[in-house]
Amino acid sequence: MALTAQTNFLTKPFCPLTPLTKPSSPSSLKLRSLKIRGSSVSSTVAALTKESSSKVKTLKARQIIDSRGNPTVEVDLITGDDKLYRSAVPSGASTGIYEALELRDGDKTVYGGKGVLNAVNNINHILGHKLVGADVRNQEEVDAIMMEIDGTPNKAKLGANAILGVSLSVCRAGAGAKGVPLYKHIQELSGTKELVMPVPAFNVINGGSHAGNNLAMQEFMILPVGATSFAEALCMGSEVYHILKGIIKAKYGQDACNVGDEGGFAPNVQDNREGLVLLIDAIEKAGYTGKIKIGMDVAASEFLTKEGNYDLDFKNQPNNGAHVLSPASLADLYRNFVKEFPIVSIEDPFDQDDWSSWSSLQSSVNQIGTVTESIQAANDSKAAGWGVMVSHRSGETEDNFIADLSVGLASGQIKTGAPCRSERLAKYNQLLRIEEELGNVRYAGEAFRSP
Repeated sequence: MALTAQTNFLTKPFCPLTPLTKPSSPSSLKLRSLKIRGSSVSSTVAALTKESSSKVKTLKARQIIDSRGNPTVEVDLITGDDKLYRSAVPSGASTGIYEALELRDGDKTVYGGKGVLNAVNNINHILGHKLVGADVRNQEEVDAIMMEIDGTPNKAKLGANAILGVSLSVCRAGAGAKGVPLYKHIQELSGTKELVMPVPAFNVINGGSHAGNNLAMQEFMILPVGATSFAEALCMGSEVYHILKGIIKAKYGQDACNVGDEGGFAPNVQDNREGLVLLIDAIEKAGYTGKIKIGMDVAASEFLTKEGNYDLDFKNQPNNGAHVLSPASLADLYRNFVKEFPIVSIEDPFDQDDWSSWSSLQSSVNQIGTVTESIQAANDSKAAGWGVMVSHRSGETEDNFIADLSVGLASGQIKTGAPCRSERLAKYNQLLRIEEELGNVRYAGEAFRSP
């Protein structure tokens, strides 16, 4: 309507019918009038363009392949100004019973039953129609619409992989519509006061469900808390990683240098303490004693027995039970580890229902299902005095959303694999770019739990 009115306005004569007192300068007056009218048209068009840039025009999903060779969901969101925002959904090897449901097709004749075409169809034929015209700047509102359409507590109808793929693309589009970087948009959505660069937790030795060795515990990580910037932390982690490779090759042979799902090495280590010793040797040889600490992701639910105990030899079945520990004995093992090694973080040390043991919260967006819920979980955890670690999954893609998420939430910690494999480095390299762009930005360092 505004454009129509403006067009009619421009068809009026440029010069008034009443003679001017100075007829010698009509061209000057004419140019000024034209400028005013042109400005009005431009501002109207600009306003309409800005409005269209914030609206969903189309949603299209497809099935792609993740870093473990399994199908996953990718979502293209196009806004009214024809800009494309693309996101891909990760997938975990070890999953908890309380995670949002990842919808798989189940047809064993195609991708071993791991296809995601049903989730793709739920986007293309359900969400894609319902969300046309939605304002991408209103992340909470869009996520709420999807959850209402799904109507299940764990997103089982549409699939968490369908809902998350759309949610990620909406968040990217929201940043684009506002003309700000993704991490800045997330900062505004979450109410984070200060942007902080996270400490990377490099998973350099793999065990558990991520490797074929005898290690029960899933991840052995190094955390460069003594660095002064993220760039320095990445350098330190990379140096230790290469030195560790040399140590493993000398001790276990070339085959032991093969990497697991997340880029870490998977040597034929016989017990968990041996893995920690390898890390200490590499840290010392690199000259970073005191500056690099150790973290572990035990994933204890993976080796919980029916009796409520923990079988550290669960990969060898049947076994004689010599390595089965009670919860109390497992706690004692952790205490001994902490006394002997510079361990600052133990993730999932017990089964997921043992809430009395938790002291931090790991946030993987696909375990929850939407960006809004991930932000809320992080804020609730901080309010309770918990630490927050933004995490990848073992099945990853080149999508680097979690890099911006960790900065925007000021989580202080990020776990996204070893400094190896491009789907892991996509996140680390994005963090380098963010740090460069921000300039004078604080690195979490020793204060990673409460940055």
